[in-house]
Amino acid sequence: MTDRFFNVYTCRIHADFLISVTQKLCVCVCVLLFRFSYFSYTSSWYSDVFVCRPTVDEKHHVQMDLLFPTGTACKQPSVSSSRPDVATTSQWLAPNVWEDTFDLKVIDAIYKQQNITVATTVFALGKYVRFLKDLLESAEQHFMVGYRVHYYIFTDLPDEVPAVTLGEGRQLKVIKTASMNRWQEISLRRMEMIENLIQYELINKVDYIFSLDVDSKFYAHWGAESLGDLVGVLHAWFFGKSREQFTYERRPESQAYIPLDEGDYYYGGAVIGGRPEKVLKLVKTCRMQLDVDRANKIEAVWQEESHLNNYFLYNKPTKLLSPEYLWDDQKGKPSFMKVVRFSQVVKNYAEIRPNP
Repeated sequence: MTDRFFNVYTCRIHADFLISVTQKLCVCVCVLLFRFSYFSYTSSWYSDVFVCRPTVDEKHHVQMDLLFPTGTACKQPSVSSSRPDVATTSQWLAPNVWEDTFDLKVIDAIYKQQNITVATTVFALGKYVRFLKDLLESAEQHFMVGYRVHYYIFTDLPDEVPAVTLGEGRQLKVIKTASMNRWQEISLRRMEMIENLIQYELINKVDYIFSLDVDSKFYAHWGAESLGDLVGVLHAWFFGKSREQFTYERRPESQAYIPLDEGDYYYGGAVIGGRPEKVLKLVKTCRMQLDVDRANKIEAVWQEESHLNNYFLYNKPTKLLSPEYLWDDQKGKPSFMKVVRFSQVVKNYAEIRPNP
């Protein structure tokens, strides 16, 4: 009887021990799964959505410093719009970036840990090379400051590229390009040259790419809040207008054709951005459509910009940049424009273009 009681008691002890160990293992597995799922979720979405680090009770502290360094703080997200005067999302829920719609400290806390590199292409052919100095010097003051930036300057006048002091982690490469007799041809060839650059030099080497017009200048901060998979900028001259007023290509014979009753926004061709693989698909598609148009002896009304708008109609950008990121020095500053970050400068087209 005593042996039997002892065996039963021993079994209970072993059972309690096994239950305790099992419970602890389950807790450990749950914590590990939570950490893995949290990291996987945020790593797939934080390029377009910015989340503040939650306050964690010390007794239940889970290390999240890979994404949010200790000390990073921001206001609690709210459902109310911080900019009731403008639309801050598109109909397909792509963020539309305006002043007061992002927390720069939180964004930098996310992206600076990733040690990203941003490639930036600029085309400066013929007399347009004169705009390079202002563009580059203003970029060093305002564009992606604190991040690695590699400038790629396409020009037929490499000896006239100005010497500009670059910040730490920033580089400049000059790419000799053939001269062109028509400014339209410069516009038409740009997609092809970006395609070749990404495909043969940048793919798997940089994290993001922007193509910027040379006849422009930075006036204020332009940083990581602009990053996304595929980025389009809203054209200053067509912002707030109806689609019927957009200067889309309206001839069905062109590959850039958009009917009068279609279209979301009018996007400026002076800024194209995103992840290299997404931008590669964009420029390759536009280049192929341009080739078809050339074979059919038709040229879209605004060359590559027309094809860009056609592409964005059927391949929606994942992030929109407001006209703050592509203004025009000829325009006044309306009340909804709290800041001008990047703007096209006033110029005499008849003097700088090789043809009318």
